[in-house]
Amino acid sequence: MKLARRIFLQFATAAAALPVVSRLATAQNYPSRPVRIIVGQAAGSGSDIAARLLGQWLSERLGQPFLIENRPGAGGNIAAEAAVRAAPDGHTILLVVLANAINATLYDKLGFVFLRDIAPVGGIFRIPLVMEVHPSVPAKTVHEFIAHAKSNPGRLNMASAGIGSVQHVAGELFKFMTGVDMVHVPYRGTTPALTDLLAGQAQVMFDVTASSAPHIKAGKLRGLAVTTTTRADVLPDLPVMADFVPGYEASAWLGFGVPKDTPAPVIALLNAQVNAGLAEPAIKARIASLGADVLPGSPEDFGKLIADETEKWGKVVKFAGIKPE
Repeated sequence: MKLARRIFLQFATAAAALPVVSRLATAQNYPSRPVRIIVGQAAGSGSDIAARLLGQWLSERLGQPFLIENRPGAGGNIAAEAAVRAAPDGHTILLVVLANAINATLYDKLGFVFLRDIAPVGGIFRIPLVMEVHPSVPAKTVHEFIAHAKSNPGRLNMASAGIGSVQHVAGELFKFMTGVDMVHVPYRGTTPALTDLLAGQAQVMFDVTASSAPHIKAGKLRGLAVTTTTRADVLPDLPVMADFVPGYEASAWLGFGVPKDTPAPVIALLNAQVNAGLAEPAIKARIASLGADVLPGSPEDFGKLIADETEKWGKVVKFAGIKPE
């Protein structure tokens, strides 16, 4: 009887260990086939460029193609859900962006919980925003703009790339922290929003530096401040918003994530290779050309960023009563 019990326990222990052994074997053989990187933004966007840049690096280092799969739509939720439903073996990677953190509160009925269902791999870059106005606005500093806006409540149009976009929530955070009343005018993308700002149909916008810096340098728009806590290399003469609105910070960022339960050794391998790529001068220079700074770090570092940003922007979404289109 004791012998039979001992044999049973041995079989039970072995059976319980099988999933662990399987995951370790997967990690040792990784990648065993082409890897897809799902991008929730259109081809040619800054996010897409970063994904392709790192995808090429990973292909060269790990010996398998890392293929970009663009799945735009629903504010990035289509791409996120595709990644969540994929096998957790490291052969599907999601390009995680700020929209994923915003969407966690913006959308009431998602088919997934992002913080639970996507495991962080590591950051890629962070890009500042710039508060900019049409030259007709009689304000050359943030303080002057606040005074002007308070003297004209509800009469200034604030353009954004769409409801719930980074431009939108950055502007709502500014409204919340300063008490100004501006009318949000959402557009279907950054380009039409900038077009109307340049034409004077809108008076102010909080935009990523990559798309707006050329217009500011050409004198077509007036930059008032960058939204990160340090000055931006692409617009070095502009002060930081926190000099005028203490505690204000907003930036766009992105990195890689994988479906939950992806083996830890696979995540560690991907993290190490991504960080190695971000240290390469050519890759750093290409990211800098997008107006961004590299964002290396551990999976835990990136996971904390996602969690912190989800909480922060969730409060802004609720305060402003933002609802998806």
